[in-house]
Parts: sequence; C-alpha cells; structure tokens
Amino acid sequence: MRDAVTKLIKNYDISGRYLDRNAIDSLQDYFTSGKARVAIATMISGNAATIVRDAGLKLFEEVPELLSPGGNAYTTRRYSACLRDMDYYLRYASYALVAGSMDVLDERVLQGLRETYNSLGVPIGPTVVGIKIMSDMLKEMASEAGIENTSFIDEPFEYMNSQLSEVSV
Repeated sequence: MRDAVTKLIKNYDISGRYLDRNAIDSLQDYFTSGKARVAIATMISGNAATIVRDAGLKLFEEVPELLSPGGNAYTTRRYSACLRDMDYYLRYASYALVAGSMDVLDERVLQGLRETYNSLGVPIGPTVVGIKIMSDMLKEMASEAGIENTSFIDEPFEYMNSQLSEVSV
C-alpha cells in the first residue's frame, strides 16, 4: 500500500523529474489536511459500530425489499453479512483517508469484489447506496465536530462506488 506522498514521489522518480509546483501543491494539500484526516479516522474508529448499524437501518429503510423473503438481507446470516461488508468498507475507507491514496482500496477491497458479488447474486446497487450513506453520516459527524473541510471524506467512498458501479448488474 502506498500513501499520497510515496505515490507522488514514485511517479516523479519513474519519469526522472524533480518535484514541480503541482507536486509541491499536492504535498502541501495533503499535509494541511493531515490533522483532519487523523481526526476523521479516530472518529470512525470510535464510532464504527454505530455508523454501520445506523447506515444499515437507513439502507433497509431506503431499500426495504432487501429484508423481504428472497431479498439479499432476508435471513439473519445474510443480514449479518451485509453489515459485516459495510464495516469492511468503512474500515478500509479510514485507511485510504489517512493515506490520502486509494491504493489500499484496490489492493484489499475492490480486486475481484464485483466478480464475487456477481457470482453470489449480491446486488451492487444497494451496496453503493450503503457506502454513500456511510459517507454522508461521516461528513455530518465531522461537521458537528467542527471539522470545516470535509471534502476529502468523499474520496474513498466515491472511489469504491465508482469502481463497483462499473459493471452493470
């Protein structure tokens, strides 16, 4: 897994270039947001169970057919698996937030996930909705905690959703 700094330096090293104004600005943005990134990761760590539970409740309100007979969260086992997966996405999103890089999501979450979900008949649409709900909840929590710039919170969640949504199910 690479963080934003390592990734940037690697890209410049491969092309044999010195860091230019764009690179310096990118590094400055990353370091300026560092304290907020750690605060958000701490917020996630301390509230993960609540975030997942509340996001799950909201997801099932928005997509109630998931809980109906034949729905993908109908049985206790499937319901638990859904919440487990949401927790998984939240945890890895926290890693990506701190790293300022989406590499961990590619390496640990997204590789093969669409294929796995498709083979198991898990609908990707509700997964995308659940990930978006968690992102919105986290931005609201951050705002309530006085963190002014919350734009970076969207990055890992939107990245997961865009990668999952590439395949029509």
